[in-house]
Amino acid sequence: MKTFLYAVGALIALLVVAAATIYFTGNAVKVIALFGPGHGWDLHLKAPAPDYADERNWAALPTKPGLTAYVPAGVAGPAKDPQIDVFFIHPTGYMNGAEWNSPLDANSQTEENTRWMMANQANAFNGCCAIYAPRYREASIFRYISAPPDIYKKAGDFAYDDVDRAFTYFLEHYSKGRPFIIASHSQGTEHGFNLIRRRIDGTPLASRLVAAYLIGGGITDEEIAALRTVHACASPTDIHCVIHWATYGEGASPVRTDIKGKLLCINPLTWARDGGMAVASLHKGAVPMSGRFQIKFWGNDGAHGVQFPPLQAPVRAWTTAECRNGFLFVKDQSGSQFSKVDVGGKNYHGLDYPLFGMDIRENAIARVHAYLNGTGDTQPK
Repeated sequence: MKTFLYAVGALIALLVVAAATIYFTGNAVKVIALFGPGHGWDLHLKAPAPDYADERNWAALPTKPGLTAYVPAGVAGPAKDPQIDVFFIHPTGYMNGAEWNSPLDANSQTEENTRWMMANQANAFNGCCAIYAPRYREASIFRYISAPPDIYKKAGDFAYDDVDRAFTYFLEHYSKGRPFIIASHSQGTEHGFNLIRRRIDGTPLASRLVAAYLIGGGITDEEIAALRTVHACASPTDIHCVIHWATYGEGASPVRTDIKGKLLCINPLTWARDGGMAVASLHKGAVPMSGRFQIKFWGNDGAHGVQFPPLQAPVRAWTTAECRNGFLFVKDQSGSQFSKVDVGGKNYHGLDYPLFGMDIRENAIARVHAYLNGTGDTQPK
């Protein structure tokens, strides 16, 4: 019996790794969703739409920054009286298969994962800006593993509708004409780029957009070229533009069958589009992660009491970086303190922010300064 249980445990572990790899690499072969939703699309199973007038539906606000106030040890604290806002859209934290979209349970593993994103991603912008991060009925991880095409679209659209409403509330009640940055990761980048396409590009809002740090998604050169007034960032102080990269370790052979065409790649060590090899001396610093991001595809989604200790000092000059064929290649992290995020095939999706935490922080400060002083580069469309 004990041998049988070990075998079952090993099988489940393999399924978890395979499913995570499929999610992050877009592998065409999908794991059978043993733990995914056992029903189709049913609006009766959805949580009520969040009311963004209620502060409980924001993971971060300037009045209640929480974990977004974290800074790495030895680094200057959050900006005092910032003149720029950040609208941050967090990635997938709902790893459970009970439903196709998050039920927004405040006492859940999902909420703890959202807190992880505030401490290890959104906080990179507190040196320049006031951070607003809505909670939303994000699509489950199973959208990317096993959802049929109709549910894949419905779950994504359902989540985006919340983000869109939160952005409207942000503009009308918080931003009130101030310049802003859009920032995101993974699923959040899908929604963030939709905001660019549907709400910002070609409108007066484009002039208020300092930049969009839309990281770790599937934005292609072709999609950027289709924009009217927003463009791909080409320099460290370019404004009204989009930044995107997807991180892999040297020796990886990334394949993205979920997209058509080459991904947009901005090198975060030089901030050049399709930037060539950047030496490690240019690396401002990786930031070791606080707390634990939880991947548990089955069972109860209850909170596990994850704690988020203060951030450690940055690890400077840690990696090189080079854009090749649309992917960002960095030093192999095997055996390092950052190796635990490798979901297979040297896919460093979870390191898109932490590996460049100080680079993002310092660039956001510089880009905001250029915007406010009228010295930002602008590229013709």
